[in-house]
Amino acid sequence: MKLNTVELAWGKMNGLLPAIIQDAKTKTILMVGYMNQNALQKTMETKWVTFYSRSKNKLWVKGETSGNKLEFIDIFSDCDHDALLIFANPTGPICHQGTQSCFGKTSLNDWEFILNLEKIILDRQKIRSEKSYTSSLFDAGISRIAQKVGEEGIEVVLAAIEKNDAEFCGEIADLLFHVLVLLRARNLNLSNVVKILKSRHDGF
Repeated sequence: MKLNTVELAWGKMNGLLPAIIQDAKTKTILMVGYMNQNALQKTMETKWVTFYSRSKNKLWVKGETSGNKLEFIDIFSDCDHDALLIFANPTGPICHQGTQSCFGKTSLNDWEFILNLEKIILDRQKIRSEKSYTSSLFDAGISRIAQKVGEEGIEVVLAAIEKNDAEFCGEIADLLFHVLVLLRARNLNLSNVVKILKSRHDGF
């Protein structure tokens, strides 16, 4: 439910509301804090998630000391208007123990894995290594990368005719990897493609 600040039930917890922070990209739950009206206002004005400290009785910006901030993206309230859900982009590990989430280390979901793979591809583009196949693709240039995508596409077509699902999925994986490299070579990522798919979905 989209946030309606007028309907927020501040009186239930003496002017405070629990705020659940969710990674805007991966949807991982990162942490839970508390906000009063001033913290909410500052969050929406500065675009950096700000909480109210119950122990110190003051506002605090997440990451103001560590540098691991939460870039504010969007906010919603629940059906009773007494809890907040905030979408944010973390700039680093959120938990003081060094993990991405305060709820401990969790296995990557499918979208998180793709995002992590894109980060690795970016690293291989920036820091070239003679031992890295990905770096060798970037060294070869965008024409060679595009050629590899074409070759892998043909392999997918051929594998689709066969009845070996494992081999077919393996070829799909090879194609997807090389598509991600090609996108990176054009300074793009899969999110750019997803945006187009979303826009087309409206007409389905």
